[in-house]
This record gives sequence, structure tokens and C-alpha cells, in this order.
Amino acid sequence: MKITQKTATEKSLFFAEFRNRIPHEDTNLWYNIFMIILSGNKIERSFAGEVLFNNINIQVDERDRIALVGKNGAGKSTLLKILVGEEAATSGEISTKRDLSLSYLAQDSRFQSENTIYDEMLHVFDDLRTTEKRLRGMEEQMGSLSGSELDQLMKTYDSLSEEFHLAGGFNYEADIRAILNGFKFDQTMWDMKISELSGGQNTRLALAKMLLESPELLVLDEPTNHLDIDTIAWLENYLVHYKGALIIVSHDRYFLDKVATVTLDLTKHSLDRYVGNYSQFVELKEQKLQTELQNYEKQQKEIAKLEDFVQKNIVRASTTKRAQARRKQLEKMERLDKPTTGKKSANMTFQSDKTSGNIVLTVENAAVGYDGEILSQPISIDQRKLDAIAIVGPNGIGKTTLLKSIIGALPFIKGEAKLGANVEVGYYDQTQSALTPSNTVLEELWSAFPTTPEVEIRNRLGAFLFSGDDVKKSVSMLSGGEKARLLLAKLSMENNNFLILDEPTNHLDIDSKEVLENALIDFDGTLLFVSHDRYFINRVATKVLEISETGSTLYLGDYDYYLEKKAELEAEAQPDQIETANQSAGAMDYQAQKENLKEQRKLARRIEQIEVEIENIENRLSELNQAMLETNDIGSLTDYQKEIDQLTNQQESLMEEWEDLSDQLG
Repeated sequence: MKITQKTATEKSLFFAEFRNRIPHEDTNLWYNIFMIILSGNKIERSFAGEVLFNNINIQVDERDRIALVGKNGAGKSTLLKILVGEEAATSGEISTKRDLSLSYLAQDSRFQSENTIYDEMLHVFDDLRTTEKRLRGMEEQMGSLSGSELDQLMKTYDSLSEEFHLAGGFNYEADIRAILNGFKFDQTMWDMKISELSGGQNTRLALAKMLLESPELLVLDEPTNHLDIDTIAWLENYLVHYKGALIIVSHDRYFLDKVATVTLDLTKHSLDRYVGNYSQFVELKEQKLQTELQNYEKQQKEIAKLEDFVQKNIVRASTTKRAQARRKQLEKMERLDKPTTGKKSANMTFQSDKTSGNIVLTVENAAVGYDGEILSQPISIDQRKLDAIAIVGPNGIGKTTLLKSIIGALPFIKGEAKLGANVEVGYYDQTQSALTPSNTVLEELWSAFPTTPEVEIRNRLGAFLFSGDDVKKSVSMLSGGEKARLLLAKLSMENNNFLILDEPTNHLDIDSKEVLENALIDFDGTLLFVSHDRYFINRVATKVLEISETGSTLYLGDYDYYLEKKAELEAEAQPDQIETANQSAGAMDYQAQKENLKEQRKLARRIEQIEVEIENIENRLSELNQAMLETNDIGSLTDYQKEIDQLTNQQESLMEEWEDLSDQLG
């Protein structure tokens, strides 16, 4: 088996698919190809006699990139804790490869240390640094030794130096810098004591340290919490190229799509394996459910037919034996359970009572911040009816501050927001501060809409998954996800035509996120929202507004378009950046640099020209091949073949030129 020219993701997918083709009974073959580093057999976890999950079987191989998914409350975090040894299973068995190196990031992972950030990261490489000191000591000895003693020392030095090199001894400081910068710990923070960090910063640093440790198995529970979009994108890229195995629980579907090649779906009585990322899993699961439903319905028809025959023929002497045979067939039949999608989904809807004017929101050259400190300026927004604008930007840049300034909860440092005609604003606050803790769920909605009949209030709460005794729960006892659904239910009753939402998907499970997405896509009004959920942005947004220290930039499209366009703009600006950097460093004479950049642009234009020519040739070859199929005329066939040969030679020549120019361009 030979694998060539594959990315890490492609290889992981190949491995996952290949494994599924190997019969389970062919254990020896599998062990010869892939190393199983962790496995679990018939794992069960119960609390006070109530089963959380059972009959869980899992196998993790050295190249696996596993996404663990399931409904909220299915026990994903509990299963991770059992796999890493933090909790004990009620029954079942966990086995691991001998001396397996494993790191586990819980949702609330913290570490206590009086070290500075940089010193804590250095501790990861204590063994390497000890070796480095030995090497420096040997170097000092070399000047005072001669003869056989020097030869022996040089031999030991060469061996130790090679070990040091292979272990990354010449790169560990660069690795520390890269990972700290990737997690937004710039050099100004490296001397900070860990005890001075916020909870979110501490968790980020814990993850950074785990990546530096580079264990064989990395187990991550919601690793994107406390990360902004840029940092999540950096982490994605890092994990895609990670050498060990991964098990990840995350509600970030975009993240799972980028990183995972295997998806495990946790239910109460099984852990179902699907080859592919989250989006592929959704498709495959739907196909599986449809197949199971068809098989169930087919069996039900067969059962009904057999039962009908037995009932009609059991008392007849002539058909009794056949009826008895059918009855035995029924008794021996293994009955299929009716497939179910699990818990009921919410049925969220948003609609407006009146239509706004075409101009919904105008902000011109505004500045946002607090206590006189400007976070971002100038910010301009020209929002029209039915626009769905997503606001993105790094943590702390003022996205939430901007929303609060627009609704009048905080003043702009400079500028103002103007709403258009007939615009009615509804606001979702990520802090959930608008809820009254002492109210019951029913009281929370009814107090806001006292003239609405109770039955309508209950129906609306039911649509947001509050039914029966749930409506009697106090708000203070609700989970974060339940509070989010209650706030959304409250917002849905206001029937506003302009919704301003601050992180509406926080605390929601994946199923509820998807329901909310569909509700907002169908909304007949205008949307302005802040979100770190790129999958959500991709589905809902029609425009993306990026906020930075230097102000706002509008991109006309979804999140993928925003990334694509931003990359294009950065690529276009790159020659100028190179020129500026080189001038300031004095690395190249101005005229020489100018000529070099000119040559680069010339190469780029020629490459684009070649690509167009190759495409035209391919189109013409396709036309000629079709024409040859449609005629038997010898003269025409000869002419067609002659032109095909000429075009093929021209195509090969162009491809060689393209490769040569691409290498020159770098």
C-alpha cells in the first residue's frame, strides 16, 4: 500500500476509510498497519441506578481525528473523563497502549502555578534543556582534552547532539514563541505570573502547554471556548497537522468540519462510528435513519401479513399447520425498534408585526469604547431591509460595545446610530441579564406579555422546549442553554422587524443552533449579530462586517466569502508589504527591489495567461473529440486528429512553462 501526495487530512480520511474495509475479525492485519492506542469495551455509566449510557465500544488509532458528538446531556464529557481515567465507569473495560502519553483539556481546565507564562512553557522542555547544558559543558571541556580522551568525548558529544537534534532541541524556543503568539499571548505578556491570568486566559494557556507537550493522544472538551475566530482558525490549522491522535468534543461545527475525519455519535445505548467530518456525518446519519425506517416499515408489513394469516387460518383444519409455522416464524423474528432521531427539537419562529423602511440602520465614522478609551474607529454601517450582517473581530475589539451603543445602552465615544422609518428593535443579550432569577419560566414570559392568554404563552414555551412541569422551574435553576432558549422565546414574542443579537448560539447544543439558524433564515426582517460560530455565520449572514482597531470593513457575502476575499486583498497587498519591509531594513537596493517586484508581477500575469490558454485548449479538445465521435468521414477525422496532436503538444509545452514559472514565483 503506497500513499503519496496527500495532505494530513486526506491521509487521516484514507486511514479511516481503509479501516472500515478491513474485517473486524482480521485483527492481525489491522495491528500490522495501524497501532491501536486506546480501546473501550462495553462501557456503562450510571448515576443512582439511572443509566446515562451503556454498551459503549470505542477504538482509537494513532492517526485518528475523532469528533465526539451527541445531544446535550448524552454524557460526552463524562465519557471523555472515563477514557482518560478521571472518572470510573460503572462497568466495562478501558485499555491503552503501554506508556501512552495523553493530555486532557476539560472545559474548566486550570493549573496553579507561581511561574511566569514563559517559564511555565519552558518546563515542558526540562529534559531537553538538561541535555543542552550537558552539551555546553562538553564544549567547554574540549579545549582542555587531547588524544583518546578528546576522541571519546567527541564521540559522546556527536551521539548526544544527534539525540538533541532529533528531539527538537534546536527548535523548542521557536515552538514556544509560535504557540504563545498563536494563542494571543504576545511577548509583552510572557513575564506575567500565571496566577494573574483570567479564567479564560488560564484555560488557553493550559491548551498551549498541552500542544507543546505533543502527547500521542490529545483529548479536548470544548477547546474553542474562550477563543476568538482568528485563534480558532490558527488552532484548526495546528490540529490538522498534529502528529498524534485527537478526540474532540465541540459545538463548533465549522471547527469539527476542518479537523475531524471520524465522527462518533453518542446515544444512550451505542456509540456509532461515521467516517468523515461533521457535515458528512449529518448526511450519513440521515441516510442511515432513512434506511432503518424503511427496514422497520418493511418488517412491520411482514409482521402484519403473518399475524393476519395466523388469525384467519389457525382454526381451520386444512391450514392449521401452515398457520402454526407462521406463528413460529413470528416468535423467532428479531423485532426491529422504530428508529428515532432522539429528543424533540425546538420549533423556533421569528416574525415581524410591521414592515420597516428600506434604510434600517445608519452609523457614520463612529468610535466605540468605554471610559474614554477608543477600541475601534471609524465604524460605518449602512444596513438595508432584509440584510443579515455578522460582526466579526478579535476578542476585546468592541463588538458587544458596538451593539450596546446602537441600542442606546452605552454612548458612542464619537458619532451616533440612526434607525430608519418604522424600525422596531429586539435585542438578545449574551449575559442573559434581562431574565429575573426569582421568576418561574411561565412568569418570565407572562410578566412581559400580561395581556397574552396563558395558553398562547404555554404554546410558545412549548415550541422552545419548555413543556409540562418545565414551566414551573425558577429561572435561577435553569442551565445556560435553557436560559438562552427562554430569552429567544421572549424575543420571538416581541415581533420586532430588526433583531440585534449578541452571541445567540452560546450555550445552545448543535440541534438548537440548527433550529435557530433555520428560524433566522426564514425571518422576514433585518438582522445584525455578533457571533464566534462560523458555521452559524455561514448559514445566516448575507454580509460580514469586520471590526478592528482601524475601523470597519464590509464584505458582501457569507463567512467563507469573507475569508476568501480577505485572503485576496492580503495577497494583493503583499508585494507592497515586501517592498516596504525591505526598504526599511535596507536589505535591497530600491531600484533592484523595484525590478524584482516588476518581474514577479510579470510572472504572475503570464501564469494567469497560460491558465486561460490551457482552459481554451481543453475546451477545444473536448469539442474535437465529440466531433470525431459524430463522423465517419476519413478526411474530417484526419484533420481533427492533426489538430488534436497540435493542441496536445501545445498543451504539454504550456504546462511545462506553467510549472517553471510557478517555481520561479515561489
